[in-house]
Parts: sequence; C-alpha cells; structure tokens
Amino acid sequence: MATGMTISRAAEQAGVGVETIRFYERRGLIAQPARPRSGGYRFYDDEVVERIRFVRQAQELGFSLREIAELLSLRADPGADCGDVRTQALTKREEVNRKITQLQHIRSALDELIATCPGGGALRACTIIDAMAGRRATKALRPSGKTVRQKRATKGHNVKTANFKIDGMHCDGCARTIEALVSMEPGVRKATVSFKAREARILFDPLALNEDQLAAAIRKAGYSVAGQPS
Repeated sequence: MATGMTISRAAEQAGVGVETIRFYERRGLIAQPARPRSGGYRFYDDEVVERIRFVRQAQELGFSLREIAELLSLRADPGADCGDVRTQALTKREEVNRKITQLQHIRSALDELIATCPGGGALRACTIIDAMAGRRATKALRPSGKTVRQKRATKGHNVKTANFKIDGMHCDGCARTIEALVSMEPGVRKATVSFKAREARILFDPLALNEDQLAAAIRKAGYSVAGQPS
C-alpha cells in the first residue's frame, strides 16, 4: 500500500499552492513522484515537503530559481562546504543593496515629482506626465554635474524679481501648475502665482536665466504672458 500524502496535502503542509508544486516540478527543483502501478494519485513524502519549504524560503530571501537550484545542488553534495553557501549569500546581499540604492533613487524622484505636481489644472502641464514622457527630468534623475551657470546660481548672487500678467488661467489649479513648472527652472528661487490677480511674481538669479526664459516657461505650460515683465 502506497504511503505518503497527496499533492493537495503536501501543498498544505508546505504552505504553498498545488500549482506551485507543479511549477517546481517542471523547473526540476523537486522530483515528481512516480504514479503507482495500480493507478491513482501520486504520493509525496516528508522530504519533498521539506524541499518545497526550502525553495519557498529561498525565494522569499530574493534568490532566483537558478540560484536556488545551485543551492540545492550544494546541499546534496557531500563535499560541499558551508563557505560555498556563504559566498552565494554575500553575492545576493550585494545585489539586494544595489536594488535598495536604486529604489531609494526612484523614491527620491517620485518625492520630487509629487512635491512639484500642482494637484490640479491643465493635464498638458502635468509635471509627472512630462517626467515620465522624458520631457522633463527630476533633480534625482539628472546627471550630478552642474553647468557653470547653475553653479553660479548657487553662490548667493543678487536676485531679481519679475512680475508677469498671465492670461488663460481658469482656476487656482492653473496657478499651482504655473508655480510648479516655473519653480523647476534652474535659478528660480521662488514663484508665486495668483489666480485672482492673474499675476506671477518670480524671484530668480539673473546669472542663471532671464525674463524671456521665464515667460517662455509660462507659455510652454499653455498660458499667455500679457506684455513684458515689469
């Protein structure tokens, strides 16, 4: 009489689904039990269940299926040394550290995009969509080197104020859109836009950019600049 447990019972004991066991079998991570000559169900023993748990735990630690197969080979090799497994763990840790650094970089970029998003206004001026489309880079995604103009803009030079009358705003969201886009221009220290007054007041470093460039940034957002800056 066959002993062991059915695949559903083995899955329950190992804490996985039946399809996971079948997937592990297809990938050669566990051996599929032979079907009884008399027919009926295949039966799994405790050793197979323990091996399934090993694979699942290794996956949760971040090991790929290929790496897990290597670990299983080491585990079955009488001549293998614990140092071999430690080497694999160290390699995996370095990979995890690289991923953490990359994720922190992505989080910084998302933080910047969320902070500069006006939260309303014309979709064509959405800073998040612009960044994803490659039309605008966040500081976190820009090259680390600065241009001479940008370096000068950070050394405390005198700043100027430009006031623009703006046409085309329909709500406070439009004002926030303009503020967000203009604030991302290099050399802009502060941008304040009033929907009620239909005016933008921009504090900027004249060594980094000029009034024409500020006006162009506003027009790029889809709004009109009435006359020349005062």
